[in-house]
Amino acid sequence: MIKKTLLIETKTSITVKKSQLILKSDTGERTIPIEDIGFVVIDNPEVYLSIPAMNLLVENNSSIIICSSNHLPGGMFLNLNSHHVQQEVFRTQIEASLPLKKQLWQQTIIEKITNQGILLGKITGKKNAFPFLAGKVLSGDSSNMEGVAASQYWKLFFEINFKRERYGDYPNNFLNYGYAILRAATARALSGSGLLNTLGIHHKSKYNAFALADDIMEPFRPIVDEIVFEIMQKYEEQELNTQIKAELLQMLTRTVYFKEEMSPLMVGLQKTSSSLQQCFYGARKKIKYPKLWNLMATE
Repeated sequence: MIKKTLLIETKTSITVKKSQLILKSDTGERTIPIEDIGFVVIDNPEVYLSIPAMNLLVENNSSIIICSSNHLPGGMFLNLNSHHVQQEVFRTQIEASLPLKKQLWQQTIIEKITNQGILLGKITGKKNAFPFLAGKVLSGDSSNMEGVAASQYWKLFFEINFKRERYGDYPNNFLNYGYAILRAATARALSGSGLLNTLGIHHKSKYNAFALADDIMEPFRPIVDEIVFEIMQKYEEQELNTQIKAELLQMLTRTVYFKEEMSPLMVGLQKTSSSLQQCFYGARKKIKYPKLWNLMATE
């Protein structure tokens, strides 16, 4: 079942009764079964969320995302006890060797650069050097091909004079919102596989509580890039509004492609996270990343 994402932008009271989430606002009252909810995105300072409702959402592995005054996701609540052998999984992750982590990061960056190249080809209709760049990624990406690819990618991606910055001008605000939602979805999937989000395979900042999510989301970023590109073709609006947020949130249900099946992104992230857990256990050697597009259908 595909879980729902709730975007709450108006003054709302959120409580719970008999496993039903009850939302009351000036426009009325509605109820939603807790088990149907994957994400609750709260983007209004006057939202009341009861502790029982919060606890039940977290127990059902629903993520609660809080937006700050700039309307960008600023924090989230996750279930920290969502796996039956949590301590054992933590141990395998903590004890993972440096060579293993370097190999996993190499795989991750190869996937990211490959996906960037495919999306550029779709947008520009031209061949690019990204397959070559992906083939040059070394263990641990010691030659920083990720950075080389990024500098080329953003120059080719937008027709406007664009500089990718965390707090930069439009369309950075759209990208930032999309990446924050993707980060939350990745963190939720990793937590569901019993993995410790704080302990990354590459990102290491002591201030980063979601280093592993930042690692594993990298190959999925072009999904956000494509949606932002499409939004820019449809709307002249340069500020985040409800409609644009809703379109960005739809990424969670978009289809990704594994060899044997198709999955919504939300489910695909779970498969990827599960495969990473198996890598830490030594049961497999590669992270199971999906293809972001059905290339057979476009040929």
